[in-house]
Amino acid sequence: MVIRLSALGDVALMAPLVHDYAMSNPDIRFTIAGPPLLMALFSGMDNVEYLRIKKKQSFIKIYKILNSVGADTVIDLHKVNRVGFALTLLRLRNLFNFHFRLRALRKGKFSRWLYLHHLYHHPRKPQYQRYDDVFRRAGLKRVENEKRKTKKSASANSSTFTIGVAPFSQHKGKIWPWENIGRLVKILADSGYQVLLFGGKNEASQLETLASESVKSLAGKQSFAEELDIIKSLSLMVSMDSSNMHFASVLGVPVVSIWGATHPDFGFYPQQQSRDNALCANLSCQPCSAFGQKACRYGDYRCLTAITPEMVFNKIQSILNQNAHA
Repeated sequence: MVIRLSALGDVALMAPLVHDYAMSNPDIRFTIAGPPLLMALFSGMDNVEYLRIKKKQSFIKIYKILNSVGADTVIDLHKVNRVGFALTLLRLRNLFNFHFRLRALRKGKFSRWLYLHHLYHHPRKPQYQRYDDVFRRAGLKRVENEKRKTKKSASANSSTFTIGVAPFSQHKGKIWPWENIGRLVKILADSGYQVLLFGGKNEASQLETLASESVKSLAGKQSFAEELDIIKSLSLMVSMDSSNMHFASVLGVPVVSIWGATHPDFGFYPQQQSRDNALCANLSCQPCSAFGQKACRYGDYRCLTAITPEMVFNKIQSILNQNAHA
């Protein structure tokens, strides 16, 4: 059993590893305990089941759900108190079961000063590698899936490309200014690209203000499984440091990601993306937090305003042209 109850991006980050380990160990049954929304990311494998657990539940309730699985090996990729308490009860329940094993994620502590000091020489260990370490400590072997490659474009003609734009994130420190989003969408539409806008129901009305003949908002109109199918068909996704970056990456779609309060070298960059696709101003104040929740000390979020729509558009064209001629 593999446990990761939140956040959506962190759960998506482990999906390629789960698929690789399930494929490499066909005689082992894997149960993924995660948020109900993300069940579709783990479909298609005969030996993988998905156990939907809502985030806000008591540790007693979580324990009862986990105990019902009867797993002999538990991999905790979440490492938070409520899961820890539930696993303590599960451990006591299996006190005399000598085949029961529990392996947990080893979290690296965030030190902004140390991180900046070693930023280019010793980047923080990527989160997916930390996940992989736990699987290996559980005694599992993995053969990487060579079929999982980033999508290549068939043509360099802009009229054949559909670009996804996911402009929102959970924290303000990770959201590009709205006027920049509007300018980028207009540049893409004027250049002949088809544009699909992604967001939640509460963002639907704002995204609709950008809609036009070649720009369509999907916010609140599709189920998550349907949205994944649409993302899979994209030529490229433009995203913040958010779950949409990870969803597109899992599906093999190239992503131009925009980074503000966080940094792509802090460990949460997708394994499947080229580091060159991440746009980051690399200011002396970056990163100011591990997850982007802290308010800007200057009040102007200069890390985000330093990235212009023209910079993003040029990066999009560069990736698409490179893929088309690869």
